Amino acid sequence: LGMTVVRQKHFNDFSLYFLASSSNVDQRVDYANIPDSEAYFKLGQMFGPVLELTHNHGTEKDDDFKHFNGNEEGRRGFGHIGFLVDDVYAACDTIREMGYGFRKEPDGGSMKGLAFAYDPDGYSVEIIKRGGIEFGDIKVEK
Repeated sequence: LGMTVVRQKHFNDFSLYFLASSSNVDQRVDYANIPDSEAYFKLGQMFGPVLELTHNHGTEKDDDFKHFNGNEEGRRGFGHIGFLVDDVYAACDTIREMGYGFRKEPDGGSMKGLAFAYDPDGYSVEIIKRGGIEFGDIKVEK
């Protein structure tokens, strides 16, 4: 969906990665090499979401590590991440071309115009129209 890593912070036992929509990134700013206070201010001023991901070091080397996505029966908690897009249908076409499936297609169910795609780990990722859905949205065939 056009995300760019704009900043990374590495600590002893974890790392943080900040991603923003590529169209939202000011190419004149070197986010990796500005002071933390300035980076957080600039990231906070961006239109659109900035996604922070945490990597806990060591889990990739632990053969007994078990990954749960929060959507399994009996392991509820984390629900999903959502991305605002200008065109839900075009975004879903791109996701489909990348080989990923959907928990809910844009025209599925009673709420039209939004989707839930699966990422490679089985997380539900909401795809929703920037500015909110309009109930009754229908895909217009060209």
